[in-house]
Amino acid sequence: MRASETESVVQSKAIALVGAPNSGKTTLYNWLTGSRFKTVNYPGATVEFSLGKLASHLNPQNHDVQVMDTPGTYSLHPKSADEWVTLRSLYENPKLDQVDGVILVVDGTQISRHLQLVMQLRETGFPMIVVITMADLLRKEGIEIDMEYLRKTLGCPVLQFDGLLAGGLKEIVTEAEKLSLTKTPSRPVPWSFEIQETKLKQCEQIAQTALTHKTDHAQERLNRIVATTEKLDRVLLHPVFGFFFFVLIMGGLFSCVYWLATPFMDLIDGWFTSFADQVVSWAPGALWTDFLANGIVTSFAAFLVFVPQIFILFIGIGILESTGYLARAATLIDRPFSALGMSGRSFVPLLSGFACAVPAIIATRNIPSTKDRLITAFVIPLMSCSARLPVYALFIAFLFHGDSAWKAGLALAALYIGSMFIGALAAGVVSKFIPKSEPSLFMMELPIYRRPKLRVLLRQSWTRTLSYVKRAGPVIFVFAVVIWAGSTFPHYQLEDAHQKLEESYVGQLGKVIEPVVAPMGVDWRVGVGLISAFAAREVFVSSLALTFNITDTDEDTQQAALLTQMGTAVNSSGQKIFTVSSVIGLMLFFLIALQCMSTVGVQIRESGSWKFAITQLVVFNLFAYVLVVALVQGLRSIGIS
Repeated sequence: MRASETESVVQSKAIALVGAPNSGKTTLYNWLTGSRFKTVNYPGATVEFSLGKLASHLNPQNHDVQVMDTPGTYSLHPKSADEWVTLRSLYENPKLDQVDGVILVVDGTQISRHLQLVMQLRETGFPMIVVITMADLLRKEGIEIDMEYLRKTLGCPVLQFDGLLAGGLKEIVTEAEKLSLTKTPSRPVPWSFEIQETKLKQCEQIAQTALTHKTDHAQERLNRIVATTEKLDRVLLHPVFGFFFFVLIMGGLFSCVYWLATPFMDLIDGWFTSFADQVVSWAPGALWTDFLANGIVTSFAAFLVFVPQIFILFIGIGILESTGYLARAATLIDRPFSALGMSGRSFVPLLSGFACAVPAIIATRNIPSTKDRLITAFVIPLMSCSARLPVYALFIAFLFHGDSAWKAGLALAALYIGSMFIGALAAGVVSKFIPKSEPSLFMMELPIYRRPKLRVLLRQSWTRTLSYVKRAGPVIFVFAVVIWAGSTFPHYQLEDAHQKLEESYVGQLGKVIEPVVAPMGVDWRVGVGLISAFAAREVFVSSLALTFNITDTDEDTQQAALLTQMGTAVNSSGQKIFTVSSVIGLMLFFLIALQCMSTVGVQIRESGSWKFAITQLVVFNLFAYVLVVALVQGLRSIGIS
């Protein structure tokens, strides 16, 4: 072998990052790779791991160093799909010849629990580095970690890492370059109950000793934090009062989504209205200005006006997560969930479903039980995702136009709570048809209560909102063009707007589907919106804005114009389309119906079954339609039009 080849072999190295969920592992991975990496599906599983090259500024000698971010795991004795992939990625990686060393990430605020994973990995013989995160939180309370003691006790390098400013990153890279696999690692051997008890006591003792070197009054502060946490948990995790506060907190969250966003929505609405008027003034009566104003601007305005509500929703979920209440809520709800065939682990994916069903379904990978995972994935589309917000807000504004904001806020909260109730019923029914293959195990870490970092919270919420807008924007643009063209041609020269719409391509399609939607109390124009909503629910509001030609009104804002048109719109029989019964029916339809093709796609991928996803699509939509027809006709039969 030539010297150059020998040098190449020596320089080639693969390092794996292992750690518990939310330990800061992926943050370290992003710093190490410069956020340039790709995700890979492990063969035979839908769970992904990430591979990237060590960032060039950390690798001046240009060594071939690959870094792998594994799914979060609490143990090398796997119980969930994520934990299995982490174990196999270390021993049977399809993309790497071998893993030369492991960087094990430990949350400093949960050090006693995470040391169990350190001990398990040490038994395998893998060369490793222990990286402690969240040390800044301890330091603020005057607590210092005895790093030298941990190095001697664990028998490996132990370093600290600051995820915000990348403090300690160069030291981690230096130690990682020294990792070298000299012998084949052994497979982890599950601990017996007696051994596990002994290991737990060792971990607690190591953690206590490592935290004995503290600054003045640190112990008192630590005791005060622990006492405060225990005091709050006695209330928030109480078997009775805990559920009361849970409903209060969740109801408050969804109520705030409505009334806090109202001033910002008015500003956005006013700006788009002025801009649309300006576009029309460029060439009054021209086809191209009609396309820009009535097609593009109107469609985006109808959607973007609801972005403040989406942003506030993400902030609310972020507050629950960063304060530590999210883990408590999962623990609290474990018992009622178990009666529905799920566990407390299902709570986080279900709550994520209020933002978007796609990542929420992916998050079910963390659920160990196959039955729990399938039930949770089946129910997630019933959670009222942020794409439904524009639709809900429009209909609530119609029902409570001119009333106090708190009434609309309560109505929105009722819709979200209603989605939870319907989801619970669905879970209870589905659990009867899915056989239980293994016992369900629920384990959730309860972190200390923390004060949210406003800057981080705002940045994360803004990033998620921007990502949502970018995802929805192209779809809205395409459908804006299609619906505008369909509602304008072939008789675009007609002066009568109503006649032009009825004789357009959209009008012709609407007349075909009108017999189906008429029992719901609406006409073909709403039917066109319902069909377009299957691409993206947000498009429904844009579709109404186009088919009802709202720019022809004299209202100050486009939302006010759309509400006015909805209040006066009649069908071919002269009956009002938007009434109390029909609007409630439409909200119920959007509450239950599965109108997201992306959700269907990810469901097929995660479940590995077309049958599961298509059954879900048919059942949800058919049930929603039948229920809405029964509701609307029932309300009208007792005189509520």
